[in-house]
Amino acid sequence: MSSLLARTGRHRQRYQGHLRLVAGCIPYKIEKKNIEDGNCKVEESILVLMISTPKREDLVFPKGGWEDDESLEEAASREAMEEAGVQGILAENPLGAWEFRSKSSEKSSSLIGGCRGYMFALEVTQELHCWPGQSNYSRKWLTTEEAFKLCRYDWMKEALQNLLDKLGASGSRGSNVW
Repeated sequence: MSSLLARTGRHRQRYQGHLRLVAGCIPYKIEKKNIEDGNCKVEESILVLMISTPKREDLVFPKGGWEDDESLEEAASREAMEEAGVQGILAENPLGAWEFRSKSSEKSSSLIGGCRGYMFALEVTQELHCWPGQSNYSRKWLTTEEAFKLCRYDWMKEALQNLLDKLGASGSRGSNVW
């Protein structure tokens, strides 16, 4: 059973050089009803979960610091539970790794605030009614088309495309769509 307390602070965070290591996932579920109807493509039956962020209007995938007492996979699963209130089956390998700046230091030219994030696919098997970050985050299920439009950063779009590729969705998006 997972703890309903969120980890806070950065005293246990992992770093590689000046980059803070981050783990996260793209929670998804497949609406089997749509596939059985035979009326839609696989990518049209995939729903992904995005969450609101404190002090911002945009939606993101759950992610956060990878701490020194857990594996990368444990960190990704923990972040999904803490921020989005979901649990499930985490893919064995990450969808990829990306370097980006934390939201608090996006406009800074210093090395501080740089992150290397590893994102996984997480097939959701359980949505919790109560979760640690419930007062700070709301969750929203979206079609992949809606999610692509809401992805603020290119790395998020690439991770989402990698998820579709992994799930065998044929509707590959070219870079001109992003």
